[in-house]
Amino acid sequence: MPVYLLAAACAVAVVVIASRLLRRLGRGSDDDSPDGPTTNHAGAMLSALFLLAFAIAIVVPWTNADSARSNTSTEAQALVETYWSAGRLDPADAARTRAELADYATFVHRTEWPLMRDHGRLSPDGWARLDRLRRETIAVPFKDGDDSQDARTAVLDHLSEISAARHQRAMDARAHPPAGLLAITLLTGLLVIVLPLLGGARPRGAALVPLGLMGALLAVGIYLALDISHVFSGALAVHPDAFTAVSGEFGRIAQGG
Repeated sequence: MPVYLLAAACAVAVVVIASRLLRRLGRGSDDDSPDGPTTNHAGAMLSALFLLAFAIAIVVPWTNADSARSNTSTEAQALVETYWSAGRLDPADAARTRAELADYATFVHRTEWPLMRDHGRLSPDGWARLDRLRRETIAVPFKDGDDSQDARTAVLDHLSEISAARHQRAMDARAHPPAGLLAITLLTGLLVIVLPLLGGARPRGAALVPLGLMGALLAVGIYLALDISHVFSGALAVHPDAFTAVSGEFGRIAQGG
């Protein structure tokens, strides 16, 4: 942040020095008109900067949300595949593994999702559940030539997929646009609104209508950029629909569907 402030101060200093230098050299002419070249140039540049910052502030969260939604589906599908593979274990181990997978899915969409939405992080209990399930699967006994060895390997492979997708979900929960980008979007939006007033214009009557509409739309746009900045909250929030659907898949698989 100090570097940004220093860069802004240097830019302002360049403008002041150049203005005084030209005045001493007798170059140029005074410009105090609200629609003069200075105001027009500043307005065009501020509008361009606002549009650039606003576009990035919209595109980045949108991309992050699409990626998080895809990763969530991947994790849920890995749960379903693990549930299928667990059915090849001995009946007691299969029942235990499937019950723990169902508990994990329920835990994610009921307990962990609000935590991601409100605090941007995952619960340590979720990692503990996966680690316990992996240790229990490794400890499953098998005999030479027994199909349970292949089943155990398949379950472990799918548990690795779940863990990888969970790691990605943890990264998605922390992802957000840089704070500086949102600050620039807010600042340039405000400057675009008040620039005519700073330039000396005093709009009256019907001239207030377009200025007011522009201000209202800019306010809505800036609020939207702030609202969608987090993947698991706001207008573009990723919901736990994939994990909710997993329960139905588990029931269908358990019934031999």
